[in-house]
Amino acid sequence: MKVGIVGLPNVGKSTLFNCLSNAKAQSANFPFCTIEPNLGVVNVPDPRLQKLEELVNPERVLPATVEIVDIAGLVKGASKGEGLGNQFLGNIRECNAIIHVLRCFDNDNIVHVDGKINPVSDKETIDIELQLKDLETVEKKLEKVNRAAKVGDKEALKEQSLLLRYKDALNKGISARAVEVSEDESELVKGLQLLTGKPVLYVCNVDEAAAKNGNAYVDRVREAIKDENAELIVLAVATEADITELESYEERQLFLEDIGLDEAGASKLIRSAYKLLNLQTYFTAGVKEVRAWTIEVGDTAPQAAGVIHSDFEKGFIRAEVIAYDDFVKYGSESKVKEAGKMRVEGKEYVVKDGDVMHFRFNV
Repeated sequence: MKVGIVGLPNVGKSTLFNCLSNAKAQSANFPFCTIEPNLGVVNVPDPRLQKLEELVNPERVLPATVEIVDIAGLVKGASKGEGLGNQFLGNIRECNAIIHVLRCFDNDNIVHVDGKINPVSDKETIDIELQLKDLETVEKKLEKVNRAAKVGDKEALKEQSLLLRYKDALNKGISARAVEVSEDESELVKGLQLLTGKPVLYVCNVDEAAAKNGNAYVDRVREAIKDENAELIVLAVATEADITELESYEERQLFLEDIGLDEAGASKLIRSAYKLLNLQTYFTAGVKEVRAWTIEVGDTAPQAAGVIHSDFEKGFIRAEVIAYDDFVKYGSESKVKEAGKMRVEGKEYVVKDGDVMHFRFNV
């Protein structure tokens, strides 16, 4: 699962990427500093994992991860190939969700590609380019579907109706994610990989003074996205970069306290990205390893087992499940069993976030 960081040139995308990952992207005060997309694998902060480590004392601990992609900055005309447009749009298409960085600070020393600070206008610039590309995709697909619909093909008629709704919305400047579709219809459109159909998280990049409460720029963005069903996070990206340079946890916490924060914004952002991808975590906990495993919300026990190994899913017999709160309450697997709190679940069980699981299988 990949999350792509997008935005106009020079809004802080690469600096944010560096905060989130160990990979150090080049960041500089000029457009198109990032040309090839940088890829980083980011650990998902989860205090539950730390608690399980304390209780089990394993040989190693492995957190859940998310892939973050830093994508080249987009400019007006990208949908027609301007700047690095075609490459930029292709990179977004490969991502499962989008983190959209908006510049919400004043600083005369950092140039803005349009010469003025207006995050709502910046957002609209990218929205328009993505919508234009999606419109092109929908119209191409419609050409093929229309031919089949003319001869009465029922599936083609369904698809035609759906595509026309998307076309109408995109022509009105409405992103694909705002078009309401049924479960069946969502399967029809999945293959199109519409850029504006991907879930989005807006990051308002502010200065240190606005890190806690935001500013007027953030208020404008919040108003602009109120009907989008999208999340917004306020982040002082340059300050976060300074925090990541500090060597000890204690130093980082003191810095955060000084600016009125209880946690690094980067940690909140990573968890939000995980949620944006419709992901959740279950745990395995033994003396050799405590590990967080990533599954999609709604996955069944056999699907969860398959994340460990495909044989686990093929030969699934049952899952032994402990609720995370019960594991913490009783302190160990054996005490949970004694208290009668370990459950045996079958193939239909839908895994809950935080379940501690052990699988029985036979291949």
